Amino acid sequence: MAHIEWTRDLDTGIQVIDNQHKRTVEYINKLDDAGVTSDKELISGVLTELVDYTLSHFTFEESLMEEAGYPFVRGHKRVHQLFVKRVGDYIQRFKMGEDITEELLNTLKAWLVNHIKSDDNDYVELVRTNLQGLDSKKEGGWLSRSLKNIFG
Repeated sequence: MAHIEWTRDLDTGIQVIDNQHKRTVEYINKLDDAGVTSDKELISGVLTELVDYTLSHFTFEESLMEEAGYPFVRGHKRVHQLFVKRVGDYIQRFKMGEDITEELLNTLKAWLVNHIKSDDNDYVELVRTNLQGLDSKKEGGWLSRSLKNIFG
């Protein structure tokens, strides 16, 4: 299976979000590599890392939307929750001994690209404007604090 490549059309223009999306792509590619080995322990470890990082990213992204007053934050959170449940179902199947790697990779790749281009693109302008406002008020510490609180 081919690795997912980061392309400019996936950039949101919010560097911190783009960096997190790129990191998610790295995890997906790492899962792709692990899947080739068929090493269940390796695959399990990568799945855990991918899920943990994705949950942190979703929490951070949602906090940016809330801080900016994004009116559709509840709907966006719901999209995140449904995705987490879907991935959780794959993980349960994996734990039961099923080889879900290729199917999960296809789902992850399609979902990530679609989510960035449609759902995430919808909040970008409002969040970017809000972040610029925070910087101009010298309250940029909010971003650093939020990153530290969520990602450690």
